Amino acid sequence: MKKFILYIVLLAVITHSASAQAFKLPAYQKFKLKNGLTVFLMEQHEVPLINMSVLIPAGAVSDARQYGLANMTAQALMHGTKSLSKQELEEQIEFIGANISTFSGLEYSRLTANFAAKDRDKIMKLTRDILLTPSFNSEEFEKEKKNALVNLEQSKQQPRSMLGQFFNVHYYGDHVYSNPPSGTVASVGKLTVADAKAFYEKYYHPEYAAIAVVGDFNTNEMKAMITSLFSGWTKGSMVPVKADAVIRNTGSANVLLVNKEDAKETTFIIGGKGIPRSHPEYVSISVLNTILGGRFTSLLNDELRVNTGLTYGANSGFRATKFLGTFAISTFTASKTTEAAIDKAVEVYKKFLNTGVTEDVLQSGKSYVNGQFPPDYETSGDLANLLTDMFWFEFDEKFINNFQASVNGLTLERSKQLISTYFPKDDLRFVLIGNAGEIREIAKKYGTVREVAITQDVK
Repeated sequence: MKKFILYIVLLAVITHSASAQAFKLPAYQKFKLKNGLTVFLMEQHEVPLINMSVLIPAGAVSDARQYGLANMTAQALMHGTKSLSKQELEEQIEFIGANISTFSGLEYSRLTANFAAKDRDKIMKLTRDILLTPSFNSEEFEKEKKNALVNLEQSKQQPRSMLGQFFNVHYYGDHVYSNPPSGTVASVGKLTVADAKAFYEKYYHPEYAAIAVVGDFNTNEMKAMITSLFSGWTKGSMVPVKADAVIRNTGSANVLLVNKEDAKETTFIIGGKGIPRSHPEYVSISVLNTILGGRFTSLLNDELRVNTGLTYGANSGFRATKFLGTFAISTFTASKTTEAAIDKAVEVYKKFLNTGVTEDVLQSGKSYVNGQFPPDYETSGDLANLLTDMFWFEFDEKFINNFQASVNGLTLERSKQLISTYFPKDDLRFVLIGNAGEIREIAKKYGTVREVAITQDVK
């Protein structure tokens, strides 16, 4: 028994020691093709799989009032190539057992692929064809558009899915960061396959794009393959939209009331200025947000859920983009407790701003963030996306390699300075989605109110 207990103790010590070691980004190679395409290659031989992430700076910020065009263009890439119909493309991918998908967000579009190492040649060529020779089939585009319009209509019945979009428009005004990535019913309804093709021809070029490949391969062989497959990708003349060059225009109202007449709940968000993703204090600020509203035992969740029962959950977070960013607190509550819930959220936030955190709470937050960090980059897919994120947001491996040191080095005094500097106090914006007839007078308590209906397009 004594030997068994000693074994358990030693195992615990070894496990703790291993987990305490600083997580380091695995070695990778970075190079550029002559056409300007940035390439990251990272060998990972633990499992016979390969993951690819391709980032193209062509997101909603480039929609130019054709909201949803970047998203529809990204989806259209999967409608077939010049040599394969959509059905043939899907059959080949499914037969191999691979996954290839496209996505478009606010600032960029991304293609991801994961596949067995033995199928490398086939999938890499398919990926090249999807990116460089899409067919833009008009019939498939119309099907995609029909589905998109149904989803947009359905989302208007889901306040929690609409909250962030209304907040972006309310906060950013005419800034391109307010462009809804999925578009609006009015804008998507007008889009044509010719629009998607024109958008592709304007923005899908290599000089501002990046490809990351992570997994079970030989770097020299993969470098030769990438060079062979993608050197023919021609340069363009269009520079990606630089979002910070556009003047922000928020208007005079700081409360947006979104009327949903049949709502039994009020879903709300309170937010303001945030930070860009490349901010040098990004890690430390993230620790402090974790304490405020980034975990189940956060200050906000404790007060609004556990202590008062006003909601089932409350959170806060920074949406860090390349050039700007926002901070927001969000939750939902019964219509009759709207005022109490908003007041409590404001109270908790003001206390956080004015008094900061205690040493015990800070240490708890640091331990939590340290414990959550390494799993975020466990898979080769996570690492491939991280590498293209590093390219776009312009941060390097120091973010990873110095992460735990940054967390552990956060002091109580520095915490107070960061809270005072980077958590917004002024120009806070409120968005309330609920039954306006029941909460209209409450909304006026928090500032000048502008009212819209949830059934109308966000922009």
